[in-house]
Amino acid sequence: MANLDPVTFYVDFSSPYAYLMARDLTHLCQRHDRELRWHPFLLGAVFKRDGNTPTVLRPERQGYTQRELARSARRKGLRFNTPPQFPFNSIDAVRAYWWLAERSPRRAQHLAAALLDAAWLDGLDLSARDVVVAVAARFDIEGAELRAALDHPETKALAHRKVDQALATGLFGAPWVTVGDEPFWGCDRLDDIGHWLECGGW
Repeated sequence: MANLDPVTFYVDFSSPYAYLMARDLTHLCQRHDRELRWHPFLLGAVFKRDGNTPTVLRPERQGYTQRELARSARRKGLRFNTPPQFPFNSIDAVRAYWWLAERSPRRAQHLAAALLDAAWLDGLDLSARDVVVAVAARFDIEGAELRAALDHPETKALAHRKVDQALATGLFGAPWVTVGDEPFWGCDRLDDIGHWLECGGW
């Protein structure tokens, strides 16, 4: 029997691997008529918790990592442009998502996909608030309203809770995907996720 649990996509907008996975995961969920829930969080909170250094920042791996990312994007037919500021702090993007999700979950999911593309397809710096506001404007979100929301204590507290919820799953990187309670780590787990959706697990 097929597994009917929703698929949750835990993503940090600063993760190039999340960008490489997003479209394929969206299409996979559509093929299986499965709900896809985006859950933006901050990898920085993971690294702070675990005392780790991101793989892409380790000097001995940087050259290979950039080569691998570009190669993977070409294979998928995706444009790939590393933002000028990398790594970057995606806190405003995360807050914008959760603020909008409280009002319109569907628009928030579209915003999340657009923010990920802005960073890795267009090479824009999401740590710049003006960039986040400009992307949000495509979804008829008024700039002054969003700027005020990003600094509002309630928005900050909401985003903090959502990051804590992500950490509580035990994730240690991004992208992290769950089907119900079953976790899958990495953009190379699409085949496993698809099979899990088909057969309900093994």
